[in-house]
Amino acid sequence: MKEAVFTKHSPAPIGAFSQAIKAQGVHLYVSGSIGMQDSQIVRGGIKAQAVQALDNIKAVLEAAGYGFADVVKVNVYLHDMNDFVAMNEVYANYFPPPEPARTTVQVSRLPKDALVEIDLVAVK
Repeated sequence: MKEAVFTKHSPAPIGAFSQAIKAQGVHLYVSGSIGMQDSQIVRGGIKAQAVQALDNIKAVLEAAGYGFADVVKVNVYLHDMNDFVAMNEVYANYFPPPEPARTTVQVSRLPKDALVEIDLVAVK
């Protein structure tokens, strides 16, 4: 059993995928989010984009009845690993202890030439 999650408070997907999928009524798989608002990448560098990406994710989590405390696994994709410390400063403000497991990797390119993309899994 799976159900698509959609909220107008987060940008619509750029492609054929859902903002999130709720599976078995307990698992929530949130698609990658970039620092996009009103179809545009936000200005201000990595911190501004990380804030926007996480705010977009927050809207999706809330639409599904979840919060950051329910997150168990996060994947962070950075265009430049030199942005790790700045991204991490923003990230730390969103996830209460115990923090979820996380993987952070550098990638050559992200949608709309974003600096960061974040996806995650939450469980109720």
